[in-house]
Amino acid sequence: MTDPGIGRGVLRPTAAAGHFELLRREPAADLAPFVEFHWIVRWDLRGRAAHQQRVLSHPNVHLVFEAPHAAVYGVQLGVFDRRLEGAGHVLGVKFRAGAFRPLLGHAVADLAGQVRPAADLLGPGVAATQRAVLATADPAVMTARAERFLRTVLPGPEPGPAALQAEEITALITGTPGLLRVDQVAAEAGLSVRTLQRLFAEYVGASPKWVLRRARLHEAATRAEQGAGIDWPALAADLGYADQAHLVRDFTATVGSPPARYARY
Repeated sequence: MTDPGIGRGVLRPTAAAGHFELLRREPAADLAPFVEFHWIVRWDLRGRAAHQQRVLSHPNVHLVFEAPHAAVYGVQLGVFDRRLEGAGHVLGVKFRAGAFRPLLGHAVADLAGQVRPAADLLGPGVAATQRAVLATADPAVMTARAERFLRTVLPGPEPGPAALQAEEITALITGTPGLLRVDQVAAEAGLSVRTLQRLFAEYVGASPKWVLRRARLHEAATRAEQGAGIDWPALAADLGYADQAHLVRDFTATVGSPPARYARY
């Protein structure tokens, strides 16, 4: 099953539910300024074919406790693919947009599209936590062990005003369908376009234009998953595309199949 908070962006979620379980846990109150939520994926495919899962990622950095080592995932600008086989589980920490910058110490755009060993960015202590997290399948214990580590590396009780501003503007984009252009976002935020672009490069790790486009693709995929009978020209107009052909090109280039074909499977 998928939780709506993280399930948005998981491609073909109905099929995915037959291959793995996806759980979400809220962070402790003292970590909430940095962490949006924790997610746990559990699977048991022993005796079955491996499963390849595709995800349209969000504008967030994730710390993932997985084998063989914990890793930090920057914003994945394309479609993220993950192969599941055998049996296992992982725990992910989804940082709020902008909130990983204080831990990283430099522009989050430097991590875009990358997967880095967590020890390189957060210190060698993460290795012991990775082993402790994966030694149990209890979601509460996994989360508690990860949070114990996070408290040792977070720089303070809050990520800072610029990080909070980046998160607010990201939420504005993803929650306001009528925002279709970067200049509109900048005007709503009271910033120049250039200042907005610098803020996102430093704190979010993806450009405002990418976040706008990804929000549209998330909505297109969600609508397509509802199946047949979709008014594609109307959907294209709703999402701010010039016409249906532009929607089809954008969706196909990112997801790998036209939206109408995606909707049939």
